[in-house]
Amino acid sequence: MTLSYWEQKEWFTNIDFTIVGSGIVGLSCALELKKRHPKAKILLLEKGMLPQGASTKNAGFACFGSLSELLDDLKTHSEQEVFDLIKKRWEGLQLLRQNLGDANIGFQQNKGFELFKEEAFYDECLSRKEEVNQLIFPIFKSPVFSKTSNAFNFENIQPNYISNQFEGQIDTGKMVAELLLLVQKSGVKILNNIAVESYTEGLEKVAVKTDQNEFITRKLFIATNGFAKQLVQENVQPARAQVLITKPIKNLHIKGTFHLDKGYYYFRNIDDRILFGGGRNLDFKAEETSEFGQTALIQESLKTILRETILPNTKFEVDYSWSGIMGIGNQKKAIVKTISSNVACGVRLGGMGVAIGSLIGKELAELYNL
Repeated sequence: MTLSYWEQKEWFTNIDFTIVGSGIVGLSCALELKKRHPKAKILLLEKGMLPQGASTKNAGFACFGSLSELLDDLKTHSEQEVFDLIKKRWEGLQLLRQNLGDANIGFQQNKGFELFKEEAFYDECLSRKEEVNQLIFPIFKSPVFSKTSNAFNFENIQPNYISNQFEGQIDTGKMVAELLLLVQKSGVKILNNIAVESYTEGLEKVAVKTDQNEFITRKLFIATNGFAKQLVQENVQPARAQVLITKPIKNLHIKGTFHLDKGYYYFRNIDDRILFGGGRNLDFKAEETSEFGQTALIQESLKTILRETILPNTKFEVDYSWSGIMGIGNQKKAIVKTISSNVACGVRLGGMGVAIGSLIGKELAELYNL
């Protein structure tokens, strides 16, 4: 494609900062850069019609980890590392709410609930509840996890949940729409359907090659999370998450966010529907992909659990399903670092983009000054 003089001059000349990826991290990075450098020319590139990875495809959980997830993390991370993870997720959620406003993202704090199928596993988690509550007490100043009876009448589970009084939920679409609005109002230029293929760094500049053109920028920020390996050599792998949603259900009594099987399954209410996702643990290898799509194995598992556990006495129909691409690795900590003098990345959000995306974007913007 040959650009006109006007297009070249307005969009691709004298660029100070270029951000690759218009998800939560990229948009938050753009907002912070504009605050720190109000006169800077900032360009944000997105390869999709909408943010391509998971920012508009996630389940909208404003969460920081169920009890069983945190106990699982303690097997591979130190207590301090787990504490730091939870602290960052909680601070990130507060930053998201502060930046956008609760009404603009449909935030509701209806609590989170973890369901258990096996009695022994439930007893194990319950026995360590106070240990985890004490570990993270300095963050919340109150016990987080408690035992709750099966008030929603789910079947084929243990008679009690472990509830989380601080967990909430958001409207993912509203969140990203509000972020896009704020970024555009700030003067950042956003271009969609343009994919960055490679870059070459000079002394004080970066030459960026896209599937449409080539241009020069002073600094380059990579915020593509699950697609990061296409541009950076970091410990981050794509992980697909499959989700479905039912048609509206009359008199739906389920309210809150729910975790099952160490968080590998998760569901919630939204617009009189049940949104249900997960099942990646059924075939980790197949779901280590950057390709969108659904598999019969996981979709049938989701429908079976809906029918037998979540909505056992309620007729429902699945309206449609979709998938998102997360970025995961051998550690839960996100990667925010300078790769070179003029290139940085903020990736590997580990399925916690809603919680930490705003904070990672802010930290990414703070890596460079002009």
